[in-house]
Amino acid sequence: MNKEIIIILAIAAVGIVGVVLATGAMGSGKTTITEDEVIAAQQAWCDALVKIGKINEEGGDAKAYANQVLTDAYDYDQGKVFFKPTLAYGPNTFRNTKEGALSYFVGGNPKYPEDKGFALKPWVKARFVNSGIQIHDNIAITMGHVYVTDKDGNETMVEKSWVFKKGADGKLRIINHFSAIPFDPAKQ
Repeated sequence: MNKEIIIILAIAAVGIVGVVLATGAMGSGKTTITEDEVIAAQQAWCDALVKIGKINEEGGDAKAYANQVLTDAYDYDQGKVFFKPTLAYGPNTFRNTKEGALSYFVGGNPKYPEDKGFALKPWVKARFVNSGIQIHDNIAITMGHVYVTDKDGNETMVEKSWVFKKGADGKLRIINHFSAIPFDPAKQ
């Protein structure tokens, strides 16, 4: 090859690499989740759980607010979500549809007659303690405990794992939510 062709090919390669990096096609980091974003998403979930119950207690439209929370915090509108709620059981154990998740949080859906509305307790406080966070580019996985406190001051601890996905819009949404009451060997 002559030098002119090599120089032209080198210039073209540099240009292609520049376009790839500028558009983020090689993982520019624009979709990489930060630990701060994960913690903010977990706190927003806890705050929303408390607010749903508060709105209900004040006579507001808790169902509409819970539906908005499901739109903002979960990926039901953009993709698939796997959700195993804390107190769900039997044929309705898994709530992989937005309708099923909404029923779990606020009840009132005849397709889910066992639902009383977990968020309507009401909870006056919710907090989380992570055992760990893993971040893999636009996916984050958390595992730990969530503590919810009712209006009488009784605190309940649940085991919680969340998987968050960062969408093209830059927002974190839950794509997997697993929650359970801790195992108690004394009840065996």
